[in-house]
Amino acid sequence: MEKLNQETKGLMDERFGHDSVIALATQDGDMPSVRYVNAYYEEGAFYVITYALSNKMRHLEKNPNAAIAGDWFTAHGTGFNLGYFGKEENRVIAEKLRMAFAAWIDNGHNNFEDQNTCILCIRLTDGVLFSHGTRYDIAF
Repeated sequence: MEKLNQETKGLMDERFGHDSVIALATQDGDMPSVRYVNAYYEEGAFYVITYALSNKMRHLEKNPNAAIAGDWFTAHGTGFNLGYFGKEENRVIAEKLRMAFAAWIDNGHNNFEDQNTCILCIRLTDGVLFSHGTRYDIAF
């Protein structure tokens, strides 16, 4: 397994550095759960706008280990709540998410007045990326 290098960083940015749908797996006790989420990738992490009281966030609060699957990519990581979308500490990433999710972010699905509208960060630890017949085993 090799560290993320310029080539694999470029592939990850190209493939996921915009509104991407990924499968996010969490675990509640001994029962796994998986769901699709809209995510944005940057610097070894995926970011998701979600609701702090959702099942995925409850699962990650108890067990922060997560797995994701996307376009010819699977990975493990640690999920954590960055807190309210609108708080000052989240301003930079929130602006990036607003741009990445511009097509749907203000369609009424999100309530940005609700303090439970939060940003989930999945910080990747390791992954497998396939591109044009080449397998990349990556450590983040």
